[in-house]
Amino acid sequence: MTAETNTDKNRWLALYVLCTGVLMIVIDATIVNVALPSIQDDLGFSQSDLAWVVNAYMIPFGGLLLLAGRLGDLIGQLRIFLIGLAVFTAASLVCAVAQSQGMLIGARFVQGAGGALTSAVVLAMIVRMFPQPAEQAKAIGVFGFVASAGGSIGLLAGGALTEAISWHWIFFINVPIGIATAILARRTVPAYEGIGLSQGADIPGAILLTAGLMLGVYNILQIAEEGWFAAQTLILGGISLALIAAFVLRQARIPNPLMPLRLFRSANVSGANVVQALVVAGMFGLFFMGALYMQRVLGYDPLEVGLAFLPATIAMGTMSLKVSDRVNMRFGPKAVLIPALGALAAALLLMARTPVDASFAADLLAPMTLMGIGAGLAFPALMTLAMSGVEMEDSGLASGLVNTSVQVGGAIGLAVLATLATDRTESLTESGESAASALNGGYHLAYLIGAGLIGIGIVVALFVLRSPDMSEVGELERDTEGAQAELGLSEAA
Repeated sequence: MTAETNTDKNRWLALYVLCTGVLMIVIDATIVNVALPSIQDDLGFSQSDLAWVVNAYMIPFGGLLLLAGRLGDLIGQLRIFLIGLAVFTAASLVCAVAQSQGMLIGARFVQGAGGALTSAVVLAMIVRMFPQPAEQAKAIGVFGFVASAGGSIGLLAGGALTEAISWHWIFFINVPIGIATAILARRTVPAYEGIGLSQGADIPGAILLTAGLMLGVYNILQIAEEGWFAAQTLILGGISLALIAAFVLRQARIPNPLMPLRLFRSANVSGANVVQALVVAGMFGLFFMGALYMQRVLGYDPLEVGLAFLPATIAMGTMSLKVSDRVNMRFGPKAVLIPALGALAAALLLMARTPVDASFAADLLAPMTLMGIGAGLAFPALMTLAMSGVEMEDSGLASGLVNTSVQVGGAIGLAVLATLATDRTESLTESGESAASALNGGYHLAYLIGAGLIGIGIVVALFVLRSPDMSEVGELERDTEGAQAELGLSEAA
């Protein structure tokens, strides 16, 4: 497929194919959560070991995103996408037929690695396929909806499949979707050539980066069990930081680094990723603590929890798919981002006043809708800012960085909020509060801290980010398109 034959219809079909792959990956991070009790009963997991069904996926996923994004720059982004899709689909089949704890946990680890390879390069491919600002804003809106709403879709799908059939089907469903996505991707997505392994085949650097990030993600996930100041937490945290610092020093000194540090000199790239990490950390207060509140305080079953998040999903879809591209083009992504973050903070503040006998219409509908509106506008704006001004040869790295800030921000946010919420609940229980009231008090604290994190994100956005002139973005992307033509497009089929 060449630039001339890559028609407008084909490009939009390619976008939907790529987003289908990403949706499958995003859903898989949450679809398991509502099926955990069924998995525990079927395979005999202890409560502590059950966490590894989730953690085994998150550790390689969070640890490999940056490396996967850079590999896409070096050897071709479509190639990395297809490799990741094949690994993820095969691992999903093993998960589906797993008859033991070890088999399921091992397959989940491989599934997480495949998910990282698949999702790390998609945003870079979208930016390349849609060089014109108006089209790019609309395409990023579609991707933003998939990335932000996939979690709530996963809760709904997980509850429905587990209750209607069995937990095995939350994995089986990935197999036909993965195969169809791979076939369509080969036929529709342009296969841009990479810049070559010679431009960054730094094996020691890859080992340092992957080991540092995986160890860091593991350590964050264990904080709730071990404690913030436990010896294991401090030692592993120190080792993880040392490995990442050694990687950064190595990249600054070698002639062909795996990860050129010039990318991080951009205020928009660095600032947008910091804001995104803060926003995701804050949103976990509403997303995960809200789900726990509905189950443990209000007594909702898994399917009801998924349905309760439906207004948020609908609002995200409307904002991401119908509104975000227009307002980003008219006002600029920074001007859109600030009120969107305000809507997310307001949603969390409203959740901080929910009672133990809440009515959905009176107490939950408004914050759910505000969350959807805020997320549906904020994430496309952040993605546009994070990719603005990125050179063609660094687009995969920038795409991987966007995904990494989401995963690391989410992991740290969940660890912080869960720990503080638990401590608050224990304190309220000791003072004589009922179990439901004490739980709710812990969740309220998490919501307030989440709102505070988003408030910090608003300050960073105001003083660090610069909204790009969308006409200048168009010129930059047209220059990028010309450079791509010089490198050549290989046949996608």
